[in-house]
Amino acid sequence: MNNIVVALDIGSAFIRVLICERDDDGLLKIIGAGLKPSTGLRKGVVVNIEATLRAVASAIEDAEMMAGIQVEDCWAGIGGNHISGLNSRGVVGVSGKRRDTKEREISQEDVDRVIEAAKAVVIPTDRQILEVIPQNYKVDDQKGIRNPLDMLGIRLECEVHIITCAVTGAQNLIKCVNRAGFRVNELVLQTLAAGRAVLTQEEMDLGAVLIDLGAGTTDILVYADGTPYSTYTIPAGGTQVTSDISIIKNISFDNAEKIKIDAGCCWESFLDEDEVVIVPGVGGRPPMSIPRSQILTIIKPRVEEIFKMVKQHLDTLNLSRPLGGGVILTGGGALLHGVVELANSVLKLPSRLGTPIPAEDLGGLVEEYRTPAYATVVGLALEGAKRSGFDAESVSGSGQGEKKSSALIEKFKAWLKEEFF
Repeated sequence: MNNIVVALDIGSAFIRVLICERDDDGLLKIIGAGLKPSTGLRKGVVVNIEATLRAVASAIEDAEMMAGIQVEDCWAGIGGNHISGLNSRGVVGVSGKRRDTKEREISQEDVDRVIEAAKAVVIPTDRQILEVIPQNYKVDDQKGIRNPLDMLGIRLECEVHIITCAVTGAQNLIKCVNRAGFRVNELVLQTLAAGRAVLTQEEMDLGAVLIDLGAGTTDILVYADGTPYSTYTIPAGGTQVTSDISIIKNISFDNAEKIKIDAGCCWESFLDEDEVVIVPGVGGRPPMSIPRSQILTIIKPRVEEIFKMVKQHLDTLNLSRPLGGGVILTGGGALLHGVVELANSVLKLPSRLGTPIPAEDLGGLVEEYRTPAYATVVGLALEGAKRSGFDAESVSGSGQGEKKSSALIEKFKAWLKEEFF
């Protein structure tokens, strides 16, 4: 089972599961999928453990049935209004010395120490560190170093992006999965996973904004110089849009959701003057026919408000260069007609739809999963494969043999260097 990766995306609207298997050629293939409505979360936080664990168990069982195997563990995504990020810096003296000179060579131990030093920030007792992502290193006076290993220097600095979450939020999520009969290998930030699935390296290097338009929250991850720079959450999402339609048109929430999905739009030029929407009647009254433009006047202000809050956050960031990679919209809310155009208008940045990018090391990505709604769970599968140690660079079969041989050679080189040089 060590060649199986299970990705679990627990969202406020739906719970999505993918089961992937690594074949002999090193290709990670999607062999099972599960999708169930989520009723136990609000704004990304578990509010009903029983409802959530039942939905998790049902979604994984559906994926198991499709894949024809049983699974025991998973890589689970975490998000919500309790997620926050901060940037920190650590400094250490280089400890390693070369035998032939007095110069100091940076070892992996030095890199680990400087990251630990950067992590030494004061956080409240009710919060825990979820991710620590190195942004860049500085060796003495040389800045902008991506990998300082084996470089010569006396002083090593590191800038990191630290992502924290509420302790209870993480514990309740893990508890739901455990009680459903499965084990969580690791919690992975949902926007970080989505970014892995939909962003190109060029976009990350130029600087980009990933906006995950979820049901309960809108999660933002800003990339600068190839690494995450800012994490931010807005406590509003697709549920608020549906609620607006339900209240203004006096219809049930379910009917409002259906109208939003089938006829929702937030960009005027996409509408025809004679387009109409059928609004179901309440209490036995007959359905009504209204212009589709009326639905737009309800949806657009709410989505526009969300993008204005995103812009307010971006304006507070002290970025060294403009966000040349633009805006990438993902999540179920990104499927709303006209949302890309509205984002481009409000944020004044080039915008595009973020669908999972076909990767050389991921197969089985059929049209059903090539949608923004599946970006997070596809990214969780890719990230789980990487953290499990059998990503594209460590495949099964001959690939693993090559990796082991390479590791032995490197160890032998290190021994020679230490003993004779």
